[in-house]
Amino acid sequence: MNDRNTTMGKSLSRQVKSKNKKPGMFLAALSLSFIAKTLGAIIMKSSIIHIERRFEISSSLVGFIDGSFEIGNLLVIVFVSYFGSKLHRPKLIGIGCFIMGIGGVLTALPHFFMGYYRYSKETNIDSSENSTSTLSTCLINQILSLNRTSPEIVGKGCLKESGSYMWIYVFMGNMLRGIGETPIVPLGISYIDDFAKEGHSSLYLGILNAIAMIGPIIGFTLGSLFSKMYVDIGYVDLNTVRITPTDSRWVGAWWLNFLVSGLFSIISSIPFFFLPQTPNKPQKERKASLSLHVLETNDEKDQTANLTNQGKNITKNVTGFLQSFKSILTNPLYVMFVLLTLLQVSSYIGAFTYVFKYVEQQYGQPSSKANILLGVITIPIFASGMFLGGYIIKKFKLNTVGIAKFSCFTAVMSLSFYLLYFFILCENKSVAGLTMTYDGNNPVTSHRDVPLSYCNSDCNCDESQWEPVCGNNGITYISPCLAGCKSSSGNKKPIVFYNCSCLEVTGLQNGNYSAHLGECPRDDACTRKFYFFVAIQVLNLFFSALGGTSYVMLIVKIVQPELKSLALGFHSMVIRALGGILAPIYFGALIDTTCIKWSTNNCGTRGSCRTYNSTSFSRVYLGLSSMLRVSSLVLYIILIYAMKKKYQEKDINASENGSVMDEANLESLNNNKHFVPSAGADSETHY
Repeated sequence: MNDRNTTMGKSLSRQVKSKNKKPGMFLAALSLSFIAKTLGAIIMKSSIIHIERRFEISSSLVGFIDGSFEIGNLLVIVFVSYFGSKLHRPKLIGIGCFIMGIGGVLTALPHFFMGYYRYSKETNIDSSENSTSTLSTCLINQILSLNRTSPEIVGKGCLKESGSYMWIYVFMGNMLRGIGETPIVPLGISYIDDFAKEGHSSLYLGILNAIAMIGPIIGFTLGSLFSKMYVDIGYVDLNTVRITPTDSRWVGAWWLNFLVSGLFSIISSIPFFFLPQTPNKPQKERKASLSLHVLETNDEKDQTANLTNQGKNITKNVTGFLQSFKSILTNPLYVMFVLLTLLQVSSYIGAFTYVFKYVEQQYGQPSSKANILLGVITIPIFASGMFLGGYIIKKFKLNTVGIAKFSCFTAVMSLSFYLLYFFILCENKSVAGLTMTYDGNNPVTSHRDVPLSYCNSDCNCDESQWEPVCGNNGITYISPCLAGCKSSSGNKKPIVFYNCSCLEVTGLQNGNYSAHLGECPRDDACTRKFYFFVAIQVLNLFFSALGGTSYVMLIVKIVQPELKSLALGFHSMVIRALGGILAPIYFGALIDTTCIKWSTNNCGTRGSCRTYNSTSFSRVYLGLSSMLRVSSLVLYIILIYAMKKKYQEKDINASENGSVMDEANLESLNNNKHFVPSAGADSETHY
């Protein structure tokens, strides 16, 4: 007997020692998966503007593609939540990382089948497609108009060259990323909780969240680097590419982003396949070998009991789930909090999805610059805000109402800084034929069907073309032909056009009526406003992050303790379905309404937007986000009022119950005042 106890003690000792060795191995593997997860998320956001242009699609459609990640996540979240703990968790996480990597590679795949990127209708699909000889000036266009491509050839080109449906691969790849990402957090955290010492789980989670911040930093850095590279790098002679990263038609090497993130996810999946199903599995197996016959007998009995009670348990579980679900849906505080966080998070998701497009259209800054400034600078600030928010709640020991007030305060401060964006807007772009007349002297009320001027009416220009040039008068013209330019510098860079008749009527004093290829840059005052925008963005994100911890705290405090998991799960599902999927779509649809010049693809149908009315864009982008935030604040105020009323009523009821009990006890004592318990006797025994 003593030998048996000694053996069991040694086995337990080995189990504890093994348990203490597991965190380092699993934590390192899970850290890589967290980095891969956050890296993929940032890569998608920073590549949206390039995907939209490369596949010639609208902002609303690219928003739908962005939301496919949440669709994939929702498809398997129930399966993972229920069966995850019953299966091999490390291998399931590894499979998820592998699927996430395959999704990244699949997203990049269309690049290798679509042929060369055509940023102009006039270009031919070959390695010298971007030759400047295809640029049409006023005189050249009169000659070439006799030899324009026939509709039959255009139709054949549409069938052969068009990649209009290739975006489906990006959609499916992003959905696979969502499916693969699902098991990482819930199964990873539950596995950590199994092997962690008492009180160490929070430390490991803090380490994971801190390491996960490496992903966004790498993502923004790669996004900035690859967006400077031309999409067909390695396939075409870059000297023949006549557009620059500041051009609204520029498409960076977006596919490299997804290849890198996809391969990193696949690599991060490898360690999980070498980890045990449970942290102490080897010890359990050795322990089982000592008393195998006992376990077999117990297993047979358990199987018989399980078969008998299986039907009863299923019915009981379903009934209990429905009752629990009804309980949280009839909790007015919980429903109100879900609605207000949905509004708030939708504002964040929609704004972040199109922030790079906004910066480009409003301040004229390329996405490569925006990636560095908005990413690398703001991520540490965001992480600091999350940490400080949790520390404040713990330091001041805030109760439920106090946490709600703190969360509301951070939302008010974030909104206050967000509203400052309205005061640092630049003037609308000056584009002849879209925001002003072709002679550049008068603004127009509508960008549709702006009549030609006498300076270009005889040039027989293609008005659907978008080949912008910047005149010496600071006005952008849709094409050299519509600027009335008669000649050019040829292939010599920078490409300059001369004798532009539409510049003559603007009254230039130096007589230099020339224009260079590309849109006119923003002035210095607008550039300074961009840096103010970055500074305000830092403060806005800091206060948004400061209140992030309070979301989870409020959910678990306004529902019954046994319903916390269900409440968190339902809240996450609502945010993903109505926020993560829908917000990018309706933000994109409203942004599309501000477009003033659409591209035309090979099939003659509408492609992506070339330029926007920057004033209308800002009003829609900032206005919609502000409206969602203000609506959430109204619900915040109602929530705090309802919480105060509820907890005050509880205090009053508790006080009244206490008074009644005191009166009853006093009356009981008066009725029994003649009775005196014996010395050393227990009063409860005598009563």
